[in-house]
Amino acid sequence: MADVTKEEVLAVLAKVRGPDLEGDIVSRGMVSDVFISDNKVYFSITVPAARANELEPLRVAAERTVKAMPGVKGALVTLTADRKAGSAPPPRPQPAAPAAHSHGHAHDHGHSHPPQGQQPGQPPQREKPGVPGVGAIIAVASGKGGVGKSTTAVNLALGLQANGLRVGILDADIYGPSVPRLLKITGRPQQIENRIIKPMENYGLKAMSMGFLVDEETAMIWRGPMVQSALLQMLREVAWGDLDVLVVDMPPGTGDVQLTMAQQVPLAGAVIVSTPQDLALLDARKGIAMFRKVEVPLLGIVENMSYFLAPDTGKRYDIFGHGGARSEAERIGVPFLGEVPLTIDIRERSDAGTPVVASDPEGASAKIYREIAARVWAELGGLTPRPAPAIVFE
Repeated sequence: MADVTKEEVLAVLAKVRGPDLEGDIVSRGMVSDVFISDNKVYFSITVPAARANELEPLRVAAERTVKAMPGVKGALVTLTADRKAGSAPPPRPQPAAPAAHSHGHAHDHGHSHPPQGQQPGQPPQREKPGVPGVGAIIAVASGKGGVGKSTTAVNLALGLQANGLRVGILDADIYGPSVPRLLKITGRPQQIENRIIKPMENYGLKAMSMGFLVDEETAMIWRGPMVQSALLQMLREVAWGDLDVLVVDMPPGTGDVQLTMAQQVPLAGAVIVSTPQDLALLDARKGIAMFRKVEVPLLGIVENMSYFLAPDTGKRYDIFGHGGARSEAERIGVPFLGEVPLTIDIRERSDAGTPVVASDPEGASAKIYREIAARVWAELGGLTPRPAPAIVFE
């Protein structure tokens, strides 16, 4: 049977009426770019933020319509809340009652407002819904690609776990997910009740990544709202269970994903990964500035590929210069979390999906990551996991 095409999907969606039955959702320009992978169809429907909850039946109808098409294996449709840039948030006549499925659908985003009496400019921390059962959510970020951020994130997560904590990792790099390869996990996650997904697991780490949902070769061509939607679903619609820490491996740079995470998710703090060169540090400063702007605490800087250790002699070579990240951290008053050497061992084990902290726990490199993990946890103030809010499924 021929593969399903975008045109066929749009033709079927043109029969779905818009809200208030005015026209159809395609002609009204509500449907985002349709993305098809392995005959599974992904798209979002843009609706006014104030009406996102009441228009859930519209999302269900669109999803059902597409799933019924011959040749379609599955469909993932999300509502994207749209508020015109610069417009005032819609008034809220009364505090919203908790939704029946308060595990937080991706379409619930886009409308968090400061509580009454809160001054503008104060961090709206308490308004961002947390993830039930998850204590601290920390972002691992870098100003640019190629600094070993994902390897650092995975080994940091394993280091936190080796130090006795319950840990999960969310791969927020929608366009270049590398956690499946680094943790040597293949296959698709199972869906359990209420559209909740069971996270994948290896080395005792619970993991979620776009790489589990979309084939590795697939070119991701999603627009901002779809990325935001997918990200919040991977965070809030996953059965993480009880975790002390959820490590989020951010994409490099300072784009849509970083802002979504910083604005919509109660991040306990951010770890910046940099290499010693001045150029990388300039990029790291952009990441630091962004987190400061959105008032996410900086837990510190990790200097990755800090020096080269010769495998034969164990001699140290500062091939990139030395101490750039440490002095930068001191200059701007951010904790320095540690130096990770450039070793063939770390690279080879990462590529093989056997991260060094899991595969050589007594080795020198694993010890460095465990020490960095201990410093990160100390910076978090040894936060005790927050109790999960009660959830009622009707």
